[in-house]
Amino acid sequence: MENEVKKTCLNRHHRDLGATMVEFGGFDMPIEYQNAGIEAEHNAVRNDVGVFDVSHMGEVLVTGPEAQLFVNHIFTNDVRAIADGAILYGMMLNRRGGVVDDLLVYRKAENEYFLVINASNIDKDVAWIKEQATTFNVKVENQSDGYAEIAIQGPNAEETLKRVLGIDGTDLAFYTFKTLEVENDNVIVSRTGYTGEDGFEVYASAATIQQMWDKLITVGVQPCGLGCRDTLRFEAGLPLYGDELADDITPIEASLSMFCKLDKPDFIGKDVAAKQKEEGTARKSVGLEINAPAIARHGYDVLDNDENVIGHITTGYRSITLGKNIAMALIDSKFAKLGTEVKVRVRKKVFPAVVVKKRFYTPNYKK
Repeated sequence: MENEVKKTCLNRHHRDLGATMVEFGGFDMPIEYQNAGIEAEHNAVRNDVGVFDVSHMGEVLVTGPEAQLFVNHIFTNDVRAIADGAILYGMMLNRRGGVVDDLLVYRKAENEYFLVINASNIDKDVAWIKEQATTFNVKVENQSDGYAEIAIQGPNAEETLKRVLGIDGTDLAFYTFKTLEVENDNVIVSRTGYTGEDGFEVYASAATIQQMWDKLITVGVQPCGLGCRDTLRFEAGLPLYGDELADDITPIEASLSMFCKLDKPDFIGKDVAAKQKEEGTARKSVGLEINAPAIARHGYDVLDNDENVIGHITTGYRSITLGKNIAMALIDSKFAKLGTEVKVRVRKKVFPAVVVKKRFYTPNYKK
């Protein structure tokens, strides 16, 4: 059936570990594990090391004589500025300037690019990319079904990668990758992370990823679900598509203009991004600290001091690391200055909050 929920190659492993499973992005994915829970998994990544199944992510390969020209046409960042083995974060925009998806672009060669896209957007993204490619001399391949992926994250990720999996990541700087052969399997290892900590991603066949997962779990590496993946990325101020980014939210509104290289040749949505960067936007993404024992969830109203609605919460939690109730919100730009006092409506009650930096937690990336 077309709408059947997909399973990653590690689905049985999650269930054997007593994971709480939910549908996410069309996949049956673990939220947390019974031997730990979100808080313990979160702290394992902040203080030691954890492993995530991220096999639900999508992978698209773009090759051909005009691959660089094409990727630069659909991508807000500038792939001309990087060498082979480097990675860039950025977005694909629609012609209204909204975000089709945010993604990572791996440069394998001048005319070979590996795009990593969000699970919930795979079909939409691939169709959109292929539609834009019709006038370029490129080949677009959806390789999502050919890759499984794990993310090993935390201050001890590098040591764990070497000790348990025999992969030396010391030569990888932040936002770089390499390819290597592991037991006759071509493997991609990168160093990016989505947690605010040092970490690695390993892309390989299902069989290889299953073996790697088992090795890591056997030596006691904490399995981590999507629950703490969200709390970790949120503390580090990293956006999630569908919350801080969407097809009707622009990167300038989301305070991600640094990833829009307006000095490069034209890219889809550039005219809107340039105009918004020059003139400003009516709304802006901000951080909020809530000065009350109340957690503001996605969609809750943000109010001015007269209790007029000025925006909405995009993500909100009680920070596990900081012990504060914090949130990210998209609000009227007039109220976006740091230190501005606002209010949030949590169910039927209203609580005071203040605008703060979105990066609540200082990341510990190895650069």
